[in-house]
Amino acid sequence: MQGECLAYHCLGDTVIPFLCLDPVKSLPHGPRPTRSADWNPRLTEHLLPFAALSFPNIDPVLFQIGPFFGFGPLKVHWYGVGYVVGILFAWWYAKRLITNTRLWPDGNLPMKPIDLDDFVLWAAIGIVAGGRLGYVLFYNLPKYISNPIEVLYLQDGGMSFHGGFAGTTLAMILFARSRGINVWTLFDVVAAGVPVALGLVRCANFINSELWGRVSDVPWSVLFPDGGPFPRHPSQLYEAALEGLVLFVVLRLLTHGLLKLKKPGFIAGAFVAGYGLSRIFVEFFRQPDEQIGYLLGNWLTMGMVLSVPMVLVGAWAMATARPSATPATA
Repeated sequence: MQGECLAYHCLGDTVIPFLCLDPVKSLPHGPRPTRSADWNPRLTEHLLPFAALSFPNIDPVLFQIGPFFGFGPLKVHWYGVGYVVGILFAWWYAKRLITNTRLWPDGNLPMKPIDLDDFVLWAAIGIVAGGRLGYVLFYNLPKYISNPIEVLYLQDGGMSFHGGFAGTTLAMILFARSRGINVWTLFDVVAAGVPVALGLVRCANFINSELWGRVSDVPWSVLFPDGGPFPRHPSQLYEAALEGLVLFVVLRLLTHGLLKLKKPGFIAGAFVAGYGLSRIFVEFFRQPDEQIGYLLGNWLTMGMVLSVPMVLVGAWAMATARPSATPATA
């Protein structure tokens, strides 16, 4: 990796590995074994101890069934379970919100529970189709132009949150119009439970040893099986904490403490802005996709570029949200 190398300091028969963050400045002649007598103390400030936590041995496949009649086996992955459980939780949580009269203006419920039952399928299609197309367009377009059929190879991975967000937003707009529901209210009740799904999927990313962070010397850095010989930030867990736990708690306080569901669009805006800020922050620790790299300098990533508009739109939605004194259902 550019800007990284391994150096060694030999003390007798013991070889201590170090991580060199800038081989041009620190080791002009490249990484090499160095005897004690040749050690230059001035290099120490550029070297970091090569220590990390071991990656937990968790099988990405939760369980498998079969094979049956020469087909299979059918493998159930943690990643897929994260999506399914996350969608089901968001559905259940949204139904809890729309049946709580305390949360709505004058106690008028905004929609019927059966509306959310019907919306689950729309949401699943929006997430999968949007997430896949978003990854294709934003992160690896040349590959799929060369091999268009691989767009359908979902088993090989490759999903984009920003694409899934766009796909689900389109599904909500179309569904709300078909049922005469205030679209901002549907945005709100769906957004309130989404952080749990995000947190679960990020944990699955960690189990899969994917989307790991940049090289690091922090005590909690991890040696990922597919991350090379260097310890890295467990950035998937950073995202699980911020986009998942913290964002869910913030939205819960807004819905039940400050009763912001009475202002259509406020909760959705808080979710979008909160996700964008969380993602931009974590991008400083996350390794960018290999096929894209950094867009500017050694810091700007595609994730940041796609998240900035989310922060702006979310802030606008919160600023322009107004109390609703009438039922949201047409």
